[in-house]
Amino acid sequence: MPGFELIDKNELNEIKHIFKNGSVLFRQGFEGLRKKVYKVKKFEEKFRDKFKSKFSLAVTSGTSALRVALEVLDLKENDEVITQSFTFVATVEAIIESGAKPVCTEIDKTLNMDPKDLEKKITKNTKAVIVVHMLGTPARMNDIRKICKKKNLSLIEDTAWGCGGKYNNKFLGTLGRMGTFSFDFAKSLTTGEGGMIVFKNKKDYLKAKAWHDHGHENNPKVPRWKDTRTSSGFNYRMSELQGAVGLAQLKKLDKIIKLQRMHAAEILKNIKDLPNVEVRYCENNCIQTFDSLIILLRNKKLAEKCRLNLNKKSINTKILPEAKTWHFAKYWSHMPELASSHKKNLINEFKKSEEILERCVSIPINCKMTKQNIFKIINVIKKIEKK
Repeated sequence: MPGFELIDKNELNEIKHIFKNGSVLFRQGFEGLRKKVYKVKKFEEKFRDKFKSKFSLAVTSGTSALRVALEVLDLKENDEVITQSFTFVATVEAIIESGAKPVCTEIDKTLNMDPKDLEKKITKNTKAVIVVHMLGTPARMNDIRKICKKKNLSLIEDTAWGCGGKYNNKFLGTLGRMGTFSFDFAKSLTTGEGGMIVFKNKKDYLKAKAWHDHGHENNPKVPRWKDTRTSSGFNYRMSELQGAVGLAQLKKLDKIIKLQRMHAAEILKNIKDLPNVEVRYCENNCIQTFDSLIILLRNKKLAEKCRLNLNKKSINTKILPEAKTWHFAKYWSHMPELASSHKKNLINEFKKSEEILERCVSIPINCKMTKQNIFKIINVIKKIEKK
């Protein structure tokens, strides 16, 4: 994180190009004004080609990407969608907004979905799984895909933090039926707000495309105001301004991931042999994006001490341990739909996940980290180790 560090004249030039060519800020239509400038459409095409996906659809946020993807599945009132207990509230919110029942699994030491608990949570009402590549580390996709295939469940990847990461040489987000991405201001690729969905099959794509645009099928045989439709929908359209910024940012994604991985590797090289510091687990043949580097200390007390000492050196941490309540389902009693799926008492749920998370410290990895800051981080961790 984050792409905003590298915003420069390239993003500005893409925006200027709109205003020099008709100033149309709507993603489609107004052909007589726009001089064939379609930023969102071009962003979708470039993203599709980059990620080797068949179809892509730009939307207003990562949350709306999840909501639109779920709409494709035709979920009914008693249908269940399983996700993981460590994620952002948006993942569960999207399930609730779709009308389905959210269910959360424990996590393992990838800090992502525990495949063993996933199998336990599947019922006759389960229709889909949303796996989250939390903070840039891939989930155990081989195991999760096998389970979903065996149980005939649709698999959606929430790749909000994993844009540019890979699993067995395939981009995260392209291994399930659909993959969703977030481009908010703190993500590796940013459009301020915004998101993307990638699809394997045309039928899913066309249904999502129409639904995100009030049901518009964009029939080329008729003008937009006479457009055909087969269902209602909603408005999750990305604007041309966001598309313009996305085009410039996408060209920088490889550089962003390279810098994040380089800085994380420097830290890991210096702490990997410390006997009481455990590094977050990642399977072989994976490329982590390192939105954040997460370490596990020996106990909760040491984790809190580590965060305090990092803060004293003007080094921030991210989510763990300070903002856990927004990212851990144990604390989401404000979502009765989730509580009803977990004995109506979330505070006593997810014991295994809590034991892992309370030992974690999450360190943001920026593109412009200085060697001085990197070694500050290393020294704090080494000093904590001695206490």
